[in-house]
Amino acid sequence: MSFAAQQQEVPGVQARMDPVPDCGEKSYRGSGKLTGKRAIITGGDSGIGRAVAIAFAREGADVLISYLNEDDDAAIANFSASLAQLLGDKGIRVNSVAPGPIWTPLIPSTMPPQSVESFGDNVPLGRAGQPAELAPIYVLLASDDASYISGARVAVTGGRPIL
Repeated sequence: MSFAAQQQEVPGVQARMDPVPDCGEKSYRGSGKLTGKRAIITGGDSGIGRAVAIAFAREGADVLISYLNEDDDAAIANFSASLAQLLGDKGIRVNSVAPGPIWTPLIPSTMPPQSVESFGDNVPLGRAGQPAELAPIYVLLASDDASYISGARVAVTGGRPIL
């Protein structure tokens, strides 16, 4: 999918994007996988955080949305791996997700318009992902279906390897 050249001020406004990202408002159907669970979702106002918040709520979780600046992906990955080691004996699982090129408000607010037009074209699947396409992996990791998954970093990148 190609996008129209566009530019916004940081952090960007989802409603002004062309096309508006799919965060699951109409596409995500829950099935009760997170009933009785509680979750804190960071950055739930737009993009990936919004898609995850919608998915968790539709799966039955009680959701708290907060803002946390997540500038350093490597630090988050290391922090998650360390927490998994520290909290495993308490039955607490900690995982992280490494998103690839995802169509969020940060894209038109941090890239030149000409780069927005080809955003995501360079991954093996040939397109940027939508926030709603990441939500199911977050649901899986939070559900009982992932009861033996902890300390994992899951790449949702359209086929681009993470190192």
